[in-house]
Amino acid sequence: MIPDPHQSSDGPRYEGRVLPRPDEEVVDQGARFDLQTLFSRRSVLGLVGLGLGSAALAACAPTSSAAPTTTPSPTSTPTPTASATATAAAALPAGEIPDETAGPYPGDGSNGPDVLEQSGIVRSDIRSSIGAQAPVDGVPLTVTLRLTDMASGDAPFAGVAVYAWHCDAQGRYSMYSSGVENETFLRGVQIADADGQVTFTSVVPGCYTGRWPHIHFEVYPSEAGITDSGNAIATSQLALPQSAVEPVYALPAYDGSSRNLAQITLASDNVFGDDGGALQVATVTGDATAGFTATLVVRVDTATAPTGGSAGGPRR
Repeated sequence: MIPDPHQSSDGPRYEGRVLPRPDEEVVDQGARFDLQTLFSRRSVLGLVGLGLGSAALAACAPTSSAAPTTTPSPTSTPTPTASATATAAAALPAGEIPDETAGPYPGDGSNGPDVLEQSGIVRSDIRSSIGAQAPVDGVPLTVTLRLTDMASGDAPFAGVAVYAWHCDAQGRYSMYSSGVENETFLRGVQIADADGQVTFTSVVPGCYTGRWPHIHFEVYPSEAGITDSGNAIATSQLALPQSAVEPVYALPAYDGSSRNLAQITLASDNVFGDDGGALQVATVTGDATAGFTATLVVRVDTATAPTGGSAGGPRR
């Protein structure tokens, strides 16, 4: 550029400002003079926009080789924090699911009837007998078990088969109780998904004399292994909390359950009494009108030999 020809006693000027280096070209007056010139040129900013103006400012600013700028990768994955890991660990029960008796009514072939050999036993809705349409009476209950493999660092136990069964609202077990020997209701098998979860659609079981309200289940290594009860890697029971079953047992379909429940506690139950069902009481939400959802985390340790299974004696 050509300097402004108008001069004063202070020396040559450009756009009314004294040149700090009168013997040099305007473009060589230094970074500070360049910035003043840039901000005075509204026409330039109007043409190139703020983005280019910002780039020009950055170009005029002094640089330092001692402080390089790095740009984080947009695809970088955050590293789990210690607190997040601790939270995940806290969500697991304190130990392996306790081994329990399968009771005298397992229907797994260990003491007579075997529902696990029947076609159609792999099903999520167990409210009716296999092949039937009409469900048994009772308040709806959805049961979800989340299984983890302790031998593999509590990874989801995907692919295992879970056989679940329980009594109806009147305390009867299909295949065994009088009048329902030819029924297969409230029995079914589900295969754990990638998250180690199985879900059954059922009804709230009744409370019969001498036992706390519960649901039996066996865990098998795979669907192919369910035809032999000796293949079970875990046998246990889920307990329902008192707050959930009390309003249910006030309904006509559960006649007698309230009386039976009043005569027992988790501590006096012959299965849950060892520790009050500390690892077996499900988390339950819902109500007696719309139904309930029960969830339980089941840790299975294949490094230990299972000690539960079928047994005779009192109703279990």
